[in-house]
This record gives sequence, structure tokens and C-alpha cells, in this order.
Amino acid sequence: MLVSRGGRVYGSAVRLSTGAWTLVKEVARHVLRRPVIGVAVVGRDAGGRFLLVRRADTGTWALPGGTLEWGERIGPCIVRELQEEAAATVESEPKLAGVYSDPGRDPRFHAVTIVVECRVASESPAAENPLEILEARFFAEADLPANMAFGMKDMLDRSRASPEVQTAYLE
Repeated sequence: MLVSRGGRVYGSAVRLSTGAWTLVKEVARHVLRRPVIGVAVVGRDAGGRFLLVRRADTGTWALPGGTLEWGERIGPCIVRELQEEAAATVESEPKLAGVYSDPGRDPRFHAVTIVVECRVASESPAAENPLEILEARFFAEADLPANMAFGMKDMLDRSRASPEVQTAYLE
């Protein structure tokens, strides 16, 4: 709605949905062309099944996770991303499984991804933002997808191959 006062025209603010605003902030953050720090969670439920999310942008499965917010610590980022992407909660202390920094792994931007393992729980996995995540669900090891987004198959495979992961301090 436009309003004219004293020769000036004022317009109302444009309102974006929460999902659209999240995507706008994500794009703006990457315009600076610096590596982006993120987390990916190799989460398993009490039965040993792996939690994965299906991305809306590629349609492929991925580990739940995302980028660190300005001023956010890694531990709270893990909790937030699991909640946002899969309505899941952390049930055990996250253990550091790897740090990945190959600039060619993600075609969107140069990401430095901290991969952690932990036990997770979710009564009914679902995403808060369907513009980002189409679905979330648990997979038995034999049913894991052959292809995953952004090099995450390697992350998952390395994590599965080395069960002696050390607990890391994640402030």
C-alpha cells in the first residue's frame, strides 16, 4: 500500500515468508566469497539407523546440517540444524568425525564442514522449512542411498568405516 504525505510517497515493507528470508540471508552471507563454516551430523537412532534429509535444491539425500550463524558456537549449531531440518534432538555427546575443506566439494560456495557423530531421536522426522528440506527419515545401513549431495556420501562412509571416533570439545 502506498501512502502520500507531504509530497513524499511511502510504501509498506515487503514481507517475506520465513523460508524465503532464510534463503535470502544465506545468499547474502556467501556474497563475501569467504569460506563458510558448517556442520553435518552423522546421526543414528537407538536402533542404529541413520538420519538423512532430502534437499529441495538437488532432490538428493544429505546429512542434516548447515552453516554456522554469526556469533553462534558449534554445539548450539548442531542442535539448531537437527531441529530445523529433521525435528530431531541430540541424545549423546557429539564426537568429531572429520573436517572437510575441499573447495570443489560444494558447487555453491567454498565450505569448511565439521562432521560430527551422535545419537539422535525424532518421533516423526520432518523439516521446518520445505523450501530447503523436502523430507527427513531414518535409513537402515543396508538401505542408505547410493548417491548423496555435496560429497556427503564420502563423509558418511568414512564415519561408518572408523567407529573409534574421539569425543571433541565443541564449544
